[in-house]
Amino acid sequence: MKTPLPRRIAQSGMSNGDDDAEADDADGADEPESEETALSADTLDERLNGAEADLDEAETEADLDAIESDLDALEEDIEAADLPEPDEDDEDAEDPQAELEDRLSDLRDRLEDQRGPYAEDVTDSVAETSSKVSDTRWTEDGLPDVVDAVEAFLSTVADHVDASFAAESEDAADLAAALDGAADAVGDAGLDPDEDTETIEALLEAAETLADDVEAAEEWDDLTVREQLDAQGFYDVLESENRKDFPPEWNAIKIYEKLGDPEPILLGLETFDSDFMEQNILDTLVRMAPEEAFDAMHQRAQKRNKKPVEILGKIGDERACETLHDFIDGDGDPALQKVTMRALGEIGSEESVQPVADRLAADNYEVRSAAARSLGLLGDTRAIDPLADVLEDDEADEVRASAAWALVQIGTERAYEVLADYTGDRSYIVQAEAEKAV
Repeated sequence: MKTPLPRRIAQSGMSNGDDDAEADDADGADEPESEETALSADTLDERLNGAEADLDEAETEADLDAIESDLDALEEDIEAADLPEPDEDDEDAEDPQAELEDRLSDLRDRLEDQRGPYAEDVTDSVAETSSKVSDTRWTEDGLPDVVDAVEAFLSTVADHVDASFAAESEDAADLAAALDGAADAVGDAGLDPDEDTETIEALLEAAETLADDVEAAEEWDDLTVREQLDAQGFYDVLESENRKDFPPEWNAIKIYEKLGDPEPILLGLETFDSDFMEQNILDTLVRMAPEEAFDAMHQRAQKRNKKPVEILGKIGDERACETLHDFIDGDGDPALQKVTMRALGEIGSEESVQPVADRLAADNYEVRSAAARSLGLLGDTRAIDPLADVLEDDEADEVRASAAWALVQIGTERAYEVLADYTGDRSYIVQAEAEKAV
């Protein structure tokens, strides 16, 4: 950093002899510069001038480090300086501190612009691109462009680093792995920002070109919904005469249902952004109840959507029970509880008997009725005594009739013995169910 101008003047005014001493006595030149003078706006401005001149002449990272240290000291002094406040009544009044801070900020920006480039800039850029390559679903047209971009970058790295790189295949994961290996090699090469500037600049330019080319390659998400489905053969079942029917997607779903092929239907459910199509596809899955739909329906059911719960019941996979048990706990949504208990009854897991039996004491009579019918579907003899208590004690005939229906479904001698006492019940619907046992 250049010596601030005021100090240069003070140094140049020094001489030998009595005359110098007298001059010192007269002018006070031998007195130390006061803090007020050292932190004046003019002095600080001159120091900024010196830092700017040093920045113009800087050639190495060490030079820039020294200048940054000077700027840090200047920042502290600007904050500590007791500078005059601008006149609030004068809109054009200058603010010395703000002006100094602005200059300092500009110098810091220039300083950062002059730094580097560094090998870390290359490796960071490549790491980001590698993640995009591996995390993105590429189209058939987009993947070859990614392959070309990666191969070009690997070739450039091989030209500047003592190593060679190649992806094991054109799979996105292998391409990303090759980029990671090249980035590691650049990081391990010990490139110095002063001595290897040209090499680092060439690698950084190649990394930026790589990023641009990968960004420009066609991704799956760039396609419209229809283009995505078309690329996966969704419309292949349509003939020329029904392809024009509106909407063709719904016609395709109906054809796949007739064929008993759930995979394209699930693909449509995942892809369509249409409430109409979603509802119709879910209705289709209720009718089909394919095992292939379990994962998709289980995921949707966790949002407490009733239609996926219904489909899980039709599928009958016991893996859903733990999730569904949570939906009937407490006095939440009665409609959801009814659908869920029906689904648990259809699945038929013995693990569901106790959670469902507990709902025979629910406040809502419709929930109690659904619980009784679910126990009938489960068909477990442990439910006979709780259902007998419902027949005897429940105030709602609808619930009692459901309990009688459930005992008929269980169908053991003990269940029929309970029902025999209700063939002359006051409620016709209870009596009718009891007579079925007779």
